[in-house]
Amino acid sequence: MHWQTSRFQIDLSRPQVMGIVNATPDSFSDGGSHATTADAMRHCERLVAQGADILDIGGESTRPGSPALPLSEELARVVPLVRLATGLGVPVSIDTYKPEVMRAALDLGADIINDIWALRQPGAAELIAAHPACGVCLMHMHRDPQTMQTAPMQGDVVSEVLSFLKQSAVDLQALGVEKSRIVLDCGIGFGKTVAQNFSLLASQPLLSRAGYPWLAGWSRKSSLGAITQCPVSERMVPSVAAALLAVERGARIVRVHDVRETVAALQVWQAAQILPSPAQPADILRTEAKKS
Repeated sequence: MHWQTSRFQIDLSRPQVMGIVNATPDSFSDGGSHATTADAMRHCERLVAQGADILDIGGESTRPGSPALPLSEELARVVPLVRLATGLGVPVSIDTYKPEVMRAALDLGADIINDIWALRQPGAAELIAAHPACGVCLMHMHRDPQTMQTAPMQGDVVSEVLSFLKQSAVDLQALGVEKSRIVLDCGIGFGKTVAQNFSLLASQPLLSRAGYPWLAGWSRKSSLGAITQCPVSERMVPSVAAALLAVERGARIVRVHDVRETVAALQVWQAAQILPSPAQPADILRTEAKKS
């Protein structure tokens, strides 16, 4: 399985680590840490050195309750950074729902559009369909960032999320976008309760049988804080655990803040996948009997 993007055909036989680059002053976890182009670029370089397979650049916070950002300000934040980051030798994703930002990033050589609205904004799907090869990640979101947590989803969240995303992918393919360009994301924390988020993690094997690669975005989310009582600054271990569980259950890309730690955990997981099966207890007993 691979993910076709503008410049890269990403091999998904190995789980991919997508490093988060928030060029924002107000993101829930690291807002303001990389708010200048120079700071954000240094962060990109650091994440690549730590083993990030993909960089995901965002200029607008989508935390619950966050206000919409004017187009001009988002462009000012991300365009200089995308221009530089495309020279780092790894795929560059742009986290945006605005077609104008998508177009600007793709014109600069960005590889992937990561859209929390699943291309539902006017003109977004047509823009992706007109591009010859860019990758796209379609995410499920209930309502919008301003209201999504004031009235979260109700009912069978797994069925609804799966149905919405499969239909979104089918609709995009009907516009001429190859299936190999599409990845799905169930949208952890975007209009779901804590229990619903964990039901989606528990159902990752079912989601993964839907015929598309899945991206999992658990990093530092409030649901992890709800069950561990850890503040955002102390959610690295829960985040890595959630990423590892998602991969174990079929996710092919994990979107994370803590790249070094996630890469190391996945290296341990991968080593266990290639080791020969351990001897059965009966085999061990026969071997010991022969020695005696």
